[in-house]
Amino acid sequence: MQNFLDIFTNILNSVREPLVVLDADLKIVRANHAFYVAFCAKQEETEGVLIYDLGNGQWNIPRLRELLEKILPENTVFNDFEVEHSFEGIGPKIMHLNARRIYNDFKKVELILLAIEDVTEKEHYKRNLEDIVKKRTEQLVLEKQKTVEEKRIVEKSLKKIEVLKKQLEDEQAYLKEEIKLEHNHESIIGKSDGLKYVLFKVEQIAQSNTTVMVLGETGTGKELVARAIHSNSNRKNRALVKINCAALPLNLIESELFGHEKGAFTGADRNQKGRFEIADKATLFLDEIGELPLELQPKLLRVIQDGEFERLGSSRTTKVDVRIIAATNRNLEDEVEKGRFRKDLWYRLNVFPITMPPLRERKEDIPLLTDFYIKKISRRLGKQIKVVPQNVMNALSNYHWPGNVREMENVLERAVINSSSPKLHLADDLEKSYRHLSKDFKTLEAVERDYIIRVLEQTHWKVSGKNSAAQILGLNRSTLRARMRKLSIVPPERLPFDSQ
Repeated sequence: MQNFLDIFTNILNSVREPLVVLDADLKIVRANHAFYVAFCAKQEETEGVLIYDLGNGQWNIPRLRELLEKILPENTVFNDFEVEHSFEGIGPKIMHLNARRIYNDFKKVELILLAIEDVTEKEHYKRNLEDIVKKRTEQLVLEKQKTVEEKRIVEKSLKKIEVLKKQLEDEQAYLKEEIKLEHNHESIIGKSDGLKYVLFKVEQIAQSNTTVMVLGETGTGKELVARAIHSNSNRKNRALVKINCAALPLNLIESELFGHEKGAFTGADRNQKGRFEIADKATLFLDEIGELPLELQPKLLRVIQDGEFERLGSSRTTKVDVRIIAATNRNLEDEVEKGRFRKDLWYRLNVFPITMPPLRERKEDIPLLTDFYIKKISRRLGKQIKVVPQNVMNALSNYHWPGNVREMENVLERAVINSSSPKLHLADDLEKSYRHLSKDFKTLEAVERDYIIRVLEQTHWKVSGKNSAAQILGLNRSTLRARMRKLSIVPPERLPFDSQ
């Protein structure tokens, strides 16, 4: 927790919006400078104080209680809504609140991060416009009873009212998008033909419940495609639930997907819902689906086909209505041929494939992406980058971007940090990086496979124990075996794999 608070103190004080860190008892641990300024508070009078007791009870706000008490249960990840309250000294405020849980190593809530946005002016403007429209409409309804000439005037005025209503709707939509941007909900950026085709496919499939497979290299923005499909679907009012199949160890991924009953395994001290139950009536994004262990694939196939599964440790069948979007940077057809991915599951997932093109095939999108990320990074770092020299833009456009948009964001962040003036200066020599790349170079996965085999051969395929491959590689036995399975490393026939 101390590491987090140090980062919060040293970095997040630059955030313009008020931020407060609460402990699990809802007492204030830290707040940033913007919070103290906005609410006329002092640091020594806030830390250790229950949030409801802050400012002699000024913060005893019913909807704030509802927000914070709702986020404490284990099955709630985050929550946000608006509250309206009158504070002594600064007057009435309308605030957009967003609270997120932060876990400790034991998956218990250790801290709650509360972000506060003052939307008073925006809401007042919206409400005033609504009042104007309402009053004017009432007047016009009465005037319609007058002479024909007056009726003609009323009809003309009603058309103006419709324009005002449309203006109000547009402004409301803009305000919603503005709030989304403040909370880092990025959109797909670009105008290339390849990206336009992707967006066409997204629009084509979004309203259905068809399973979608998003393909593409790492860093191309496959999750953004999944979010775009969900945001344009009939399930958009529910959260997009996601899981990265490559980020969890084998012994946890089944529990994360399907949930478990109390006592199902060591450490299972309570019932827990899996992602499929959480995503009921919503959308589930299965990222890196090619990393899903072979033994779990039949269970996933059954959910896709029948919408049914059992929690770990339970014989009770659970039915769900979940729309599946999967993504991978692997060639799953090759994985099927090698026996590492079930053919029937591949057919079920590959109903509607969408391929996200690599950045090197989206050259015309690079200036737009550059402008977007420079503004985003500069705002976060408190810099003012206004000029991108032509030679810099040429270097960005001509580079092949093996890491795609993710690599580009990293390169631009280093460039912004490296720039001491409003003109952008690259910290990376992209031309040198391009010249030194060779098509004969092995992939990182191939290098890893060769190295593990070399160590295993040196230890006579001894996986665990003293002077074993796991000890030399600095891995535990189960992790090494998982890597061997993923990389198709099979020991010689004379050495049974399970006896090492």
